[in-house]
Amino acid sequence: MYHYVGKTALITGASSGIGEVFARALAKRGMNLIIVARTESKLRNLAHELSNQYKVNVDILSIDLGKPGAAQSVHQITREAGWRVDLLVNNAGFSTLGAFETISPELEQQCVMVNIAALLDLTHAYIPDMLEQGEGAIINLASVLSFVGGGRQATYAATKAFVFSLSQALWTDYRKRGIRVFALCPGPVSTGFFDVMGSKAKLNFMGLMDKPERVVEVGLKAFEKGKPYELVSWFTNATAFATRILPRTLMSRIVYFMTVFIYKSDGK
Repeated sequence: MYHYVGKTALITGASSGIGEVFARALAKRGMNLIIVARTESKLRNLAHELSNQYKVNVDILSIDLGKPGAAQSVHQITREAGWRVDLLVNNAGFSTLGAFETISPELEQQCVMVNIAALLDLTHAYIPDMLEQGEGAIINLASVLSFVGGGRQATYAATKAFVFSLSQALWTDYRKRGIRVFALCPGPVSTGFFDVMGSKAKLNFMGLMDKPERVVEVGLKAFEKGKPYELVSWFTNATAFATRILPRTLMSRIVYFMTVFIYKSDGK
């Protein structure tokens, strides 16, 4: 089991969506928080609400993790402030959508910076601290697309494959050194994620669209048991299982057609 009370979690992308739900869930469990996102006003409102409701300390850091050196700045600020980080939740991320040649290379680079570089830099920064503390934990937001290339979301799927692979390697490296590493692998979740992509997902057919509250609760239960990763729904489990028995080329085409349908993409 994992004991939350009195410890501190640093959560990226905490101003909305899954990150905000993580902040609420961990505060409810008695954790102090360091919440990180770009929009300071949202962070301040959330910090005020959670500190009053759960009587925990909530500090905020308004910073764009897509900027070079941002992760190092986060680590430096927390060290100088004397904030110990017991749990790092690497949640910040976004996706591009569409035919690869139509997407701005600058936007794709930004996706890689947030989804991979910031996560990698934060993990590099805090693992030595956790080793020095004698314990620690990291939760990384992966995806069902970690298991198969995502048509129309080529770069995003590639970044999440990196996140999942890194998480599994670190779970192996550090599980006997006092640090647990966990990858959470949801499918489509009803958050503002789709608005950032400039797309409106279709209706929740067959229960495909999950709620962020359920994703976080299922994820934390698996994390508490010491699992290396968790597939949170029938859809994610079915997709991961299918990659074991179907050719990867077929799976990629299936995901492509599902993406065109779900995200109302024109398929060109």
